[in-house]
Amino acid sequence: MIFDFAHLSGAERVKLLSATIVPRPIAWIVTQEEGGALNAAPFSFFNLFSGDPPVICVGIGGRSGGLKDTARNIERTGEFVINLVSEGLAQKMNVTAIDFPPGVDEVLQAGLSVAPSIKVKPPRIADSPVAFECIRLFAKEIGAGRSIIAAEVVAAYIRDDAILDAERCHVDTPRLKLIARMHGGGQYVRCSDVFEMKKIELKDWSAETKLQR
Repeated sequence: MIFDFAHLSGAERVKLLSATIVPRPIAWIVTQEEGGALNAAPFSFFNLFSGDPPVICVGIGGRSGGLKDTARNIERTGEFVINLVSEGLAQKMNVTAIDFPPGVDEVLQAGLSVAPSIKVKPPRIADSPVAFECIRLFAKEIGAGRSIIAAEVVAAYIRDDAILDAERCHVDTPRLKLIARMHGGGQYVRCSDVFEMKKIELKDWSAETKLQR
């Protein structure tokens, strides 16, 4: 089947894209309101886009044609923390996805504990196995209150028992037990079914096959 996006509604485009671009890691973002209250919300339009410099991007949808609290706070302060979600935190993450009115502290509603950051003002979620302190590089509005935010990672927290070798920056990724978003509403996946496939070097390919021109 070929789907011409020019003839589809916005909802239909979202269905096709979110059902096929999977799994998507979850950016559980903590920001701070002007009065000091915390805001926490999960976003799955998120990924790593550069390792050096360390740049992540996250897409944040709108609310009734305006900016969501997360986007508004990032626009005002330029700082936020991305926490990754483990299996054990799934239910609490789901609570923070409720469409609470502005000013409600989702951290409090979900019964979460926070820990201080070292380079940005918003704290990290204490029980999250991985947290990235982020400084906004730029934000691009793409219509209807939606925006794409690119940020530099200035510090990372990784749970101690998942560190294999701190000096060499080796991490026991499966031990983090991270989850990701899948297709449809409420569909998630565990990152536990892993297989290994080594990259083929050109010299090895050329030695075993006739390189086709």
